[in-house]
Amino acid sequence: MTTQILVVDDDVELLGSLADFLGREGMAVSVLHEVKSLGEHIERNPPDLIVLDQIMHGVNGLAALSTLRAAGNTVPVILASGPDDMDRIVGLEMGADDCIGKPFNPRELLARMRAVLRRRTLPASAATPEKHEVVGFGPFTLDLQLRTLKTESNRLTLSAGEFALLKIFVNHPMRTLTRERLLELLHGPEDDHTGRGVDVQVWRLRRLLEADPSAPRFIQTVRSHGYVFVPDGAQASSTH
Repeated sequence: MTTQILVVDDDVELLGSLADFLGREGMAVSVLHEVKSLGEHIERNPPDLIVLDQIMHGVNGLAALSTLRAAGNTVPVILASGPDDMDRIVGLEMGADDCIGKPFNPRELLARMRAVLRRRTLPASAATPEKHEVVGFGPFTLDLQLRTLKTESNRLTLSAGEFALLKIFVNHPMRTLTRERLLELLHGPEDDHTGRGVDVQVWRLRRLLEADPSAPRFIQTVRSHGYVFVPDGAQASSTH
């Protein structure tokens, strides 16, 4: 089945060259020059992944991303941001699954697209065995097949990146995972993501899971090492 990609950018020359490149890689590409009709376009032609420019004339791409996530839409989004690291961090905080600085190499974008799509579509690897289809911790139930996180009264929306990270944690309970190990499990050993991106994803998960994100019970920090997932929310040793 052909992968459906939507590229949203107001740079007509970039749209044309990127559509040609991705088309040669076997992907079906549609383009939008602005974000005002993004919601309508997605309803008519749901994509497998969106490449969204952060800065366009009219409406900021971040605002469109925020609206998309607020509506409960979890379609993977790669945000094409400015060269500043802070732009990428803000993009991740707003719900992007990955960010790439402009100008970018199309092959780097393609590699990141494939990594995001693998997290969405492939079964767990041997490094992260799926012990149960449904995992319970605290007041939460995580369905690994349906990719849903629920409490007794609410269904919480997870982006593809948030689900992938939470799945790693629940499959490695009470084990300290360094940022480097988390990056390897998320993206593979050859990826060039930074530990700061993991910290942002953890922060986003804590906002969903924790009654007080500043004093986390489930995803706890292990000083000078990384993070540990504590299913019962008890205080783990050597954390803060």
